[in-house]
Amino acid sequence: MEEVKNPTTIAEVERELRYISGIIKQKGREILKNYSITTPQFIALQWLLEDGDLTIGEVSNKINLAFSTTTDLIDRMEKNLLVERKRDTKDRRVVRIHLLDKGKNIIHEVIEKRQAYLEAVLDDVPIDRVEVLHDILKLLHDQMRMDKEKNSNV
Repeated sequence: MEEVKNPTTIAEVERELRYISGIIKQKGREILKNYSITTPQFIALQWLLEDGDLTIGEVSNKINLAFSTTTDLIDRMEKNLLVERKRDTKDRRVVRIHLLDKGKNIIHEVIEKRQAYLEAVLDDVPIDRVEVLHDILKLLHDQMRMDKEKNSNV
């Protein structure tokens, strides 16, 4: 039989995650000030790095922006040589957004700086506690992914 979770604990977990997310986003914005890209562009570049070439519609869905706004975003990124439009090899009617080396380099640099920030924050935390934190966050992410898949199949 499954134990009932304490609602206060659940509320506190949600609050801590929200605060952590806000701090990481703020730190990310500070880091991005050193680059010629906006936060939505960074998010789009991350998706392209993780998922490979995507259509504008797919990028739009992933970053939760209107199709027209995403098109403008891609236009600016293409002008700055971060991405390029490429015809799909299997269906020439489909145009995919391809991440260029300049875009990849920016993503890698920003992520390295974010990781360095997190490493500095966790510097005084014993390694075994950091490993437990990682395990718990991975468990939470896996549970959320399973829930999303379950609910998308309904």
